[in-house]
Amino acid sequence: MRFNDMVGRSFVVSMALMVSLTLKGQGIRDSVFPIHPVEVTAGRIFMEERAGMKETVIDSSVLRGKINLSLSELLSENTSVFIKDHGRGALATASFRGTAASHTRVNWNGISINTPMAGMIDFSLIPVWIIDGLDLKHGASSLADQSGGIGGSIHIHNSAGWGQGAGFSYLQGIGSYGTFDEYLQLSAGREKIRIKTRLYHNRSVNDYPFINQSIASVDPSTGNLTHPLDTNDHADYARFGLLQEIYWRPLPGHILSLRYWGQNAERTIPHPTSYEGPDNDNLNSQEDIDHRVVGEWKYYRRGGRLMIRSGYTLKQLDYTRLNLVPGLGKVPVILSQSSQQSLLNTLSLSGETAGGFQMEGTLDVDFHDVVSHDSVSGSGYSGKRAETSLFFAIRRNFSERLNLNLMLRQDLVDRRAAPFTPYLGFDLRLRESGDLILKGNIARIHHYPDLNDLYWQPGGNPDLLPEEGFSIESGLEYTYFREGKKLSGEISLFRSDIDNWIIWLPSYRGYWEARNIRRVLAYGMETGLKFSGTIRRFDYRFTGGYALTRSVNYGDPVVWGDDSYGKQLVYIPVHSGNMLVDLRYRKWFITYQYNAYSERFTTSSNDPARRDRLYPYLMNDLVLGKEFHVGRVDLTTELKIFNLFNEQYHTVLYRPMPGRHYHLVVMLRI
Repeated sequence: MRFNDMVGRSFVVSMALMVSLTLKGQGIRDSVFPIHPVEVTAGRIFMEERAGMKETVIDSSVLRGKINLSLSELLSENTSVFIKDHGRGALATASFRGTAASHTRVNWNGISINTPMAGMIDFSLIPVWIIDGLDLKHGASSLADQSGGIGGSIHIHNSAGWGQGAGFSYLQGIGSYGTFDEYLQLSAGREKIRIKTRLYHNRSVNDYPFINQSIASVDPSTGNLTHPLDTNDHADYARFGLLQEIYWRPLPGHILSLRYWGQNAERTIPHPTSYEGPDNDNLNSQEDIDHRVVGEWKYYRRGGRLMIRSGYTLKQLDYTRLNLVPGLGKVPVILSQSSQQSLLNTLSLSGETAGGFQMEGTLDVDFHDVVSHDSVSGSGYSGKRAETSLFFAIRRNFSERLNLNLMLRQDLVDRRAAPFTPYLGFDLRLRESGDLILKGNIARIHHYPDLNDLYWQPGGNPDLLPEEGFSIESGLEYTYFREGKKLSGEISLFRSDIDNWIIWLPSYRGYWEARNIRRVLAYGMETGLKFSGTIRRFDYRFTGGYALTRSVNYGDPVVWGDDSYGKQLVYIPVHSGNMLVDLRYRKWFITYQYNAYSERFTTSSNDPARRDRLYPYLMNDLVLGKEFHVGRVDLTTELKIFNLFNEQYHTVLYRPMPGRHYHLVVMLRI
């Protein structure tokens, strides 16, 4: 289905939740109603609602610098989240604190966009262009928004931009491997209404060369192995989409918003590098069609805030595999189609009591409907799920030195109670002046099996138990300002002990099955450092981070011959780090990005002698640019050099990544 056909598809926005609640309170100032953008300062890191939480907020300047990339590239380069990338333009999933892809919850303007089938999200399909704000909650901190985020949660925000007037932005990019990008944004509005429209189109032949380390020939004279130069054929992709936003302030204290995001993505999937057959004997292609809409009403008054939100998501995923059969031509062996719909409703009320306690109560009622069918094999399944979540939080500040945060969440899945999940967090200001804060939390965590885990044919297991366990975390956070210079740093230690971890394993029946393993222990450390300032006419900015992540299988030790016991889970690096340096002089700027990852194992035994382990790699990117101003027109040109030193690397076995490549970007703003 093409994007112009999507407009004709109907979608439902239902306010299924109309509940009247009252909360008697005092102390919330009228200024809680936002009229103009507010700059976040160091004092805002010591807030009751953040007590004990580890949060990462992506700087707006970083978002601007990555505006023509995907969210997978942004997260990989600027956070501690490891992105498991199947190749440029291909599937990209996240491992947050050593957990599985389904353990990272992703929200767009308050509604979950994780697929109800697999429970994960493909980050390569989310363009940075549609993001105004991005923040991450690490580990159990994600309980503030929803359950299931054992690793953490990622939040994508769109904002009205009140007071900015009419605007126009256009970006044109051209790059290696037949890559073209086009982005357009229009915005208009006055004091009470604001409308923003964003359009984008990306396409690429994506036929980059690589040295195929999986295939070799033997030199008969020397006995040495020679690896051929290969091409990433049948890997083209195209994406186009629309984001439409409408904001309205009919009366003081009232904000209504309606946002729609539609996207069509098509791509072909290349052969693995281990394949040695004819180049065109089989073809794999995939089409993703997404519709997402969310409506929201917020009402602010002296006693607090009332919020009602309703969203609807529809995902159509079609996968086709054609094999070349002599005499018959290309014959379909897989024609898989799946439709996934979700209706998501939230009612939230918050306020402050006379005793200084902040309280928040939330009711979420969600419905999911999935149909999956392969018309060649006749296999598939249909499933429905109803989820209800009750959330309550109480927070308090004591003498401007201590914040306490108690959160309680109880989920019902198809009327069955999921494990109760409490959270207790604290912030302790160690210095009376300045911001040196000791943080910590302890929480229960759980994740309910996704629909594929339960019902996929073949291999689904309806007897799976929910993953559950406990998480503990502690850390220090520091921020310092002086004469235009800013320094901030943090360090966190975390440990999650999880029972009934869900994993897909090969079975004696000849296919993979979903099973619970007894225990997984995920623990480690995250550090970060940022500083910025000005020296004469030079503006500088530095950000850096390092993560040590151990995610170890402690399944049943009595199983004889289990070589995976006590070993790191597959595809999770123990060490990872990133660094960004940005220098600006007048209208010129240069940005250097560095990333490093330790080796990853692709087998649960972690056997270092096997050839299928993935070696460590270092990534280096460079951006050179200049800004021009002509009247009201701002023009920015950038030359981006990716993989500066032409590193040969993989993040997924048999799926090569590109060597050095280039991208030229021109952006016009009015």
